[in-house]
Amino acid sequence: MRIILWALLPFLTGLVSAREIAVKPLPRKDPAALGVSAEELGKIKSEVERLIQDGKLVGASVLVMKKGAIVYQENFGHRDREADKPMENDTLFRIFSMTKAITSAAALILMEEGKLKLDDPIEKFLPELKAPKVLVTEGTAIPAKRSPTVRDLLCHTAGFSSARSAHPVSRFYREVGYLKKELPLLGKIAALKTVPLHYQPGDQWIYGISSDVLAAVISRAAGMPFEQFLRQRLLVPLGMNDTSYSVSAEKVGRLSVSYRVRKGKLKVADSAVGSSYLRDPIFKGGGSGLVSTITDYARFLRMIENGGEFQGKRYLKKETVDLMRTNQLPKNIPAISFGKDVRHGTGYGLGFSVRFAHDDRWDKDSLVGEYGWGGAASTHYWLCPQHDLIVITMEQTMPYNWNLEQALKPIIYRAMTR
Repeated sequence: MRIILWALLPFLTGLVSAREIAVKPLPRKDPAALGVSAEELGKIKSEVERLIQDGKLVGASVLVMKKGAIVYQENFGHRDREADKPMENDTLFRIFSMTKAITSAAALILMEEGKLKLDDPIEKFLPELKAPKVLVTEGTAIPAKRSPTVRDLLCHTAGFSSARSAHPVSRFYREVGYLKKELPLLGKIAALKTVPLHYQPGDQWIYGISSDVLAAVISRAAGMPFEQFLRQRLLVPLGMNDTSYSVSAEKVGRLSVSYRVRKGKLKVADSAVGSSYLRDPIFKGGGSGLVSTITDYARFLRMIENGGEFQGKRYLKKETVDLMRTNQLPKNIPAISFGKDVRHGTGYGLGFSVRFAHDDRWDKDSLVGEYGWGGAASTHYWLCPQHDLIVITMEQTMPYNWNLEQALKPIIYRAMTR
């Protein structure tokens, strides 16, 4: 009987996800009951409204959880300024790189099941990428000292770069069509076989396409499309009904407009009614692409914060989650950086950036142990074990900026200590 049910699982999951499952909502508590200052949290409103008035953003949603319960959730401004639609609890956001942590969790599920190991070379699953070379000068590539591993992909130390940077390797990505939307995940990975690595695996931390390569590893290890594995093992069980790679027709009105700063003004970059997110994409990668709501993503983060368990179901072991939220970078990489932008005191785990030391040169209001990440449209989240705290801020402002997190972090931490 169990064998029959397992064989039918993909079909049954499809039916369940199509109609969406009823979910147990996240608990809500009065801030004072958990030792949190409601007065301090109330100051969030004036800060967000100031940013809106100053033309820094059009609208935002903010959610704060303490000890697994929502103690603050408010919406500000518009999800669609031109249509005068306000931001709401169920607004859909393009979460871009917030997709990465979900991908990392999926890979670690397979690790626990013995279907992959952290130190497996990626060519075990992707023979297309065997015998990699490293670009040392514009026209010279040498054999890599070793193959990138699954661990490297999780930590962004594999040697892969961004397809959109100015580095010569990025030009190769573009030449083989990596940015083409009509290529599926495994087709893009196959196109990389002629592209050299940016650096020797393990030598640097460079943010790039590692999570997409990891998604391909997951697909091969699980024996199914990457998106199907995400839905079966994480999105549907967690009750993340609004998290997917496209927006269905009945949800179009909930999709936030994306705005981009042009000549100091916020202009529409991607509307709701004409968005490419209304069509099911051919490429479903691990590095970006998901649309979600603030409460959906809170469900995933609560599972992480709770050591891999959520509403009575275990997804990951606590010791596995600890690998995600503690610095895993080798000693030769003292901090993560984006070019000259060094994030002092910040490393990277198997899924999140991690604050391992206080350093006023970067994010002076953060606390040691804090972990999180964000997305290209200036969405942010961070978790603080010291305060049993989860914070998510959602907006749709490009290019990426830290305005909202930097404005709210000191307020929220003051609320935790009063």
